[in-house]
Amino acid sequence: MLDVYGPSEILQFIGGSYPTNIVYIAETLEPVTTRPVMAAMNPLNSSVYPSLTPTHVFEIAPDLDVLIIPGGPGWRNPTSLNATMAYIRETTPKVRQVLTICTGSALAARAGILNGKRATANKSSWPTTVAANPNTTWVPSARWVEDYSSSPPIWSSSGVTAGIDMMLHWVEKTYSAENATNIARFIEHVRITDPSIDPFARNETVAEQA
Repeated sequence: MLDVYGPSEILQFIGGSYPTNIVYIAETLEPVTTRPVMAAMNPLNSSVYPSLTPTHVFEIAPDLDVLIIPGGPGWRNPTSLNATMAYIRETTPKVRQVLTICTGSALAARAGILNGKRATANKSSWPTTVAANPNTTWVPSARWVEDYSSSPPIWSSSGVTAGIDMMLHWVEKTYSAENATNIARFIEHVRITDPSIDPFARNETVAEQA
């Protein structure tokens, strides 16, 4: 859920100084749960998984300036995400920027919007994520990656909390460094401001692409 609520928390602060609207878009208006799609990922059948209620469905979603694509366990079931990937493909050319969080880059890759682009992802899901699209230049050691090779620019973050660092950097570049610093202070987050610093890459099996 932090894939979604981390950036949302930051944008909530921005909304106090600049006109900002956040919409949560899904295939239906049914609550979206973080419960794993595979029973093996919840062997004790625990009921600890929160849900988020979408505000719009794909067919009537409003125009966006920025498309944020979060990850989550559901990305491992691509057959149930055909509508999501179609929406990503259709919407990307219409926005000013795309941001992916964690395994959200796997969805973006499967949708084809990372073809020929540089990107990163959660290191604990690295092998399966990079397999989602061999036409992407996957960067194994990066807190986040910014690709400006074509329009719209696409930024991708590593694991969950890396999305907070990337989002704060987005605030800094879009609004001001003061805004980003103040928000980090309010939420008591110690930022990693250098996107090349990835403390988790060394803990996982990742390999540079040839």
